[in-house]
Amino acid sequence: MPEHERVRAVVPAGDDGAPEPPEVLLSRASLGDEEAFAQFYDHVTPSVFGLVRRIVRDHAQSEEVTQDVLVELWRTAPRFDPERGSAMTWAMTLAHRRAVDRVRSAQASTDRERKAAYTSEQRSFDEVSEKVDAKMERRQVQRCLGSLTELQRESVMLAFYQGYTYPEVATLLKVPLGTIKTRMRDGLIRLRDCMGVSR
Repeated sequence: MPEHERVRAVVPAGDDGAPEPPEVLLSRASLGDEEAFAQFYDHVTPSVFGLVRRIVRDHAQSEEVTQDVLVELWRTAPRFDPERGSAMTWAMTLAHRRAVDRVRSAQASTDRERKAAYTSEQRSFDEVSEKVDAKMERRQVQRCLGSLTELQRESVMLAFYQGYTYPEVATLLKVPLGTIKTRMRDGLIRLRDCMGVSR
């Protein structure tokens, strides 16, 4: 059974028979009095857990946050100033802050995971899309090259796919340079029209 659910101890009475207030218990705890802190713990834990649970919602995480708050209260007990507010207010303020921090941290983690998943999916989609586009484009180029005359096709293939200059293409095909230029121009116009590329 979690600590905050155990039966609360009866806070011992002071000299006048009344239970010691949380402020006194916390002041004693600040001097290292573990028994006083145990009594303070029993006094504030149900309220701290209730507040944390309303904010965090998750039971297990609420227990963790509650324990963190109580450890922080023990650690910072010497800084408690009763003139600035009650011990309960101090405990609840710290609990609220820690609970909100936990919710924000959980949300940020969820957002990062979603973003990473989306980025990965988008990257995969883009890669597939690019491959499909490239494959379709290659097929279209091959089909359109097939619509050219043999001289146009050879000229375009040598110049654009093998990197030869116009004079080198003319030499390789044993055709006058002017003819090559004309065939290239006509071939590129036909390719552009076949592939639906706007001027």
